[in-house]
Amino acid sequence: MKKILLIAAMAVLSLGSLMAQNTFKGTITYSVTSTGETAFTVPEQMATAELKVYDDKVLTSSMVFTNSPMINSILIDGHKQFACWDLSMIFMYLSQNDVELDYKGSSKILAKTELTQSNIDSLTIPCTEGFYIEYVAGETKTIAGISAKKAILHVFDDESTDHPIVIWYSDEMGPDVNLLFNGVKGIGLEYSTDLGEGRQLTLTATEVKKGKVKEVDMLLPSGYETISDEEFKALFKQIQEEMQYLQED
Repeated sequence: MKKILLIAAMAVLSLGSLMAQNTFKGTITYSVTSTGETAFTVPEQMATAELKVYDDKVLTSSMVFTNSPMINSILIDGHKQFACWDLSMIFMYLSQNDVELDYKGSSKILAKTELTQSNIDSLTIPCTEGFYIEYVAGETKTIAGISAKKAILHVFDDESTDHPIVIWYSDEMGPDVNLLFNGVKGIGLEYSTDLGEGRQLTLTATEVKKGKVKEVDMLLPSGYETISDEEFKALFKQIQEEMQYLQED
């Protein structure tokens, strides 16, 4: 009897887990504005941003999320991130300067990152270096028609000084750990990014359009060669070293 009850309990837990999975499908559009002490004109290609969401998958090609003109698209799939890098211009520059890289593959690379359970567990542990996330209970506000909850991303500099960033998020859409938002639950609907020298960008969701996103819409572009996280880190380290050497030469 105990065995039957245990199996039944496990089945209920599994069902609860399945039911708890976010099933939101849609598109979220953001406006990007200059909000720091030093005002500046936001480049046209960064003035708006867009996320496609399908259950726990999130896809974007907006530069404000990719943070680099060399990244064409980023896909978050649960606890995994896939980034499409186009390093053709860097490869060409290094080749023209007679630099031979250890990596011999394509310049169009699909780099994969996956969070371990240890990574996930550490996200909310208070610290004085790196960063951690504090979820604030009882504070909400409505953004683009969605009730958003408050979280504080505590970011520490080399002197262990905290530079907190407020993130308003919804945990009713997207993955339970979102690498696009430093591991915050679900989807960030409003937050700011410090660019230094008094400059700051604030992203605010202006429209949440439900539906019209299918699983096929979450596919990354083709033509990219998949390499391991270790291979990608080794490649990037060599590129940085060679670029620094060329600049000093």
